[in-house]
Amino acid sequence: MATDAMTRSPGGDSAPGPSALKALADAAYRPYWLDDPGRPRPRPALVGEERCDLLVVGGGYSGLWTALIAKERDPDREVVLVEGQEIGWAASGRNGGFCAASLTHGLGNGAARWPDELAELERLGLRNLDAIESAVERYGIDCDFERTGEIDVATAPHQVEELRETVEQAGALGLEPPEFLDRDAVRAEVDSPTFLAGLWDRRGVAMVHPAKLAWGLARACAELGVRIYEHTPAERLASSGAAMTVRTPYGRVRARQVALATNAFPALVRRVRPYIAPVYDHALMTEPLTEEQLDAIGWQRRQGLSDTANHFHYFRLTADRRILWGGYDIIYRYGGRVRAEYDHHPATYRTLAQHFFQCFPQLEGVRFSHAWGGAIDTCSRFSAFFGSAHGGRVAYALGYTGLGVGATRFGAEVMLDLLAGERTERTRLEMVRSKPLPFPPEPVRWAGIGITQWSMTRADENGGRRNLWLKAMDKVGLGFDS
Repeated sequence: MATDAMTRSPGGDSAPGPSALKALADAAYRPYWLDDPGRPRPRPALVGEERCDLLVVGGGYSGLWTALIAKERDPDREVVLVEGQEIGWAASGRNGGFCAASLTHGLGNGAARWPDELAELERLGLRNLDAIESAVERYGIDCDFERTGEIDVATAPHQVEELRETVEQAGALGLEPPEFLDRDAVRAEVDSPTFLAGLWDRRGVAMVHPAKLAWGLARACAELGVRIYEHTPAERLASSGAAMTVRTPYGRVRARQVALATNAFPALVRRVRPYIAPVYDHALMTEPLTEEQLDAIGWQRRQGLSDTANHFHYFRLTADRRILWGGYDIIYRYGGRVRAEYDHHPATYRTLAQHFFQCFPQLEGVRFSHAWGGAIDTCSRFSAFFGSAHGGRVAYALGYTGLGVGATRFGAEVMLDLLAGERTERTRLEMVRSKPLPFPPEPVRWAGIGITQWSMTRADENGGRRNLWLKAMDKVGLGFDS
């Protein structure tokens, strides 16, 4: 088997039309969010030895929320954060900016896995989103935070019925259901000939500028006294008497406790690695739309949108009236490798461009300014899992599966609870106390992911009907998503 083999959805092989190819001609291969004149200069790398009460490994949302909340809980706690590249460089600066309340990757996934505590998980998720909004305001983080909600749209007849079933399911669980929109109602919000119905969650999702959120959290951390080092990858974790030691290229950190926030990158606790399969997701960003172009699609209330296929698209408006259009293809590299050269995949860009103009034919002639990708820390239950190691001195939260913009703050609180040895409303949850099924070793992992993706594509094409493979995966609780 070739060492660069990968699995992906087959849709990326369809031939795009000339207008889609022309729209990509001038696109820059870098994340739009990071291509910002306000991007802060990186902080120096760690040189020599540091000592602290808490070391946080990872400078994305997960690590930044952990460091910030640790200082809020105990202002005298010495906190150090190390980041292998720059703050927000990885998933936190490359995502779509959907900051969701859901901790379970949607109502259906939560109901299937934790039905008895789903109401509590929904309550905690909404409280977590409220806390994010409060922190953005309290620390003056300029990240284009807009709590506009999200509309899940049906683009096939069977998906309309699935949306109605979601409303019924929420009601049966005693939860406030999202608002069902029929064809005319959803097209009155955003006009696409492909939209057949929608579910509008008005309060459970906010739109943010992802990189600005990360940079603002880093500034807030520094103002509270967190010592941040960039370009400082953590290479090895080991016990050192009563403390933990993390080695870096030019030094080391001795800490009483360590919080690991490495997500898609190889975990320093090796036994955790089988639970994560890094997958690559990609996105396009258009040039700014004119008033006439915006009027043509009627997108006035700036909600986020996502279709409900297995291979789904997500899309939203930016503050400067661009459309981000991402998703669909799911790319897994053999061996679960995470490398910078995997960030870009022109075949996926071509597919996304073609699908964009199928969704919005009114925007023919619009061009894309940016195209990029990045790794997601997928796990088999689609939502984060948690744990500790080294006698409780190390905690981790991983596996957000593409829904970490909001849920990472909840994960940060869980890690700090675990390090404190506290039994809280969070650590009592079965979701927190349980683990997903690990992915099998290679080459079974690679083959299994490939079969699952093929089966998901067939389900999309066959009225949502799941084949025997997907039914078997459902039965054992082993899934694959992004």
